[in-house]
Amino acid sequence: MKFDIIVLGSGPGGYVAAIRASQLGYSTAIVERENLGGICLNWGCIPTKALLKSAQVYNYLKHSADYGIDLDGSPKPNMDNIVTRSRTVAENMSKGVEFLMKKNNIQVIEGDGKLLSGKRLEVKLKTGQTEVYEANHIILATGTRSRELENLPQDGKKIIGYRQAMTLREQPQTMVVVGSGAIGSEFAYFYQSIGTQVTLVEFMPQIVPNEDKEVSSTLQRSFKKSGMKIYTSTSVESVDTSGDKCKVSIKGKKGVEIIEADIVLSAVGVTTNIENIGLEELGVEVDRSKVVVDDFYKTNIEGVYAIGDIVHGPALAHVSSKEAIICVEAIHGLNPKPISYNNIPGCTYTSPEIASVGLTEEKAKEDGRDIKVGKFMYMASGKASASGNRDGFVKVIIDSSTDELIGCHMIGDNVTEMIAEAVVARENKISAHHIIDGVHPHPTMSEAMMEAIEVAYSKAIHG
Repeated sequence: MKFDIIVLGSGPGGYVAAIRASQLGYSTAIVERENLGGICLNWGCIPTKALLKSAQVYNYLKHSADYGIDLDGSPKPNMDNIVTRSRTVAENMSKGVEFLMKKNNIQVIEGDGKLLSGKRLEVKLKTGQTEVYEANHIILATGTRSRELENLPQDGKKIIGYRQAMTLREQPQTMVVVGSGAIGSEFAYFYQSIGTQVTLVEFMPQIVPNEDKEVSSTLQRSFKKSGMKIYTSTSVESVDTSGDKCKVSIKGKKGVEIIEADIVLSAVGVTTNIENIGLEELGVEVDRSKVVVDDFYKTNIEGVYAIGDIVHGPALAHVSSKEAIICVEAIHGLNPKPISYNNIPGCTYTSPEIASVGLTEEKAKEDGRDIKVGKFMYMASGKASASGNRDGFVKVIIDSSTDELIGCHMIGDNVTEMIAEAVVARENKISAHHIIDGVHPHPTMSEAMMEAIEVAYSKAIHG
């Protein structure tokens, strides 16, 4: 059977590519070996947010008296029910993608795909049969999986990755989380919030190491206030799982220490799914586990493209989706604008939330930029005070000579919903002054963006 376009992988890159291809009139198929929606919808972005919402609701209930509400008895988290809700949310989203495939007349092929010469894809179907499909264009969108360290091998029981962390039916009393990027920090927050004693271990000098230092310090302070134990500049040397408890050997500022825990969660990043898909046999160029592509996601092999986590760039769902659209529109000859990879927002859904884009203050100074810095504290926000979440701030970095917003870093309630203003302004070269010319609604968290820029220009009313 032959198609115009076949997509291998149905995550937020793959399924978006398939839909856009169908919209442009191409006969399209998508190959998926597990669940439609990929890791993001089934084991990543969506189900984790469901877990985090349960933690947020539980925290509100625990502090209901702060809002003038009396509860009879103490609320208790039910781990089994929390996980069931999360899985239901994920399943519904996957069914939503299935509906979109039918709506757009996209053929779904269930199985493992492998590139063959001549723009062909061999698929080992779930039925056990093998079929070969042809296409004018094949788009690879196979994504990533949890990265494993040699000294931290995952057994799925005592040393687990993010998949198992999402589906623990019994709440552990103690947990060590290794790695404090978005995945590690979100799970550390979730489990600490529902009553597990969490120890967070980070190799770098600060948690959420890619974020602005002030953002990192604020999150660390919040985590410690909740009772979480945090080790930075610390490595995990080994884990002994032979007894009832895991004995985690760590090496940090105080030398070697042993921490005992019921569960160890390895959250040290992800690795690409590029094995056994025919890259080597076909001669597709790869660099450090990433497929090499041009600005429109063409590989060095005619008719083969790659998008998402398997190409160089941030391994984020929204990046994959944008790459998918650009790739397909380029195939169609629409001359899409390439992605500005220096303008990709990053979000961490802890409480307080983190959102950022562009240069940090430290990096801007390292680059020798003449900058203005403005910071508006949430404690001065009427909406933040009314919500009971006054911890956080919005920080802007502005180029003094051009009035360009070169960085924006937020921590606090709802900031993941606010960062897009900075992204759109930067993408369209809207000056910082133009942002504050726009009237921002009051009372909202979003007006903190305007207030931070006013601080930078010594025009602050409330800062």
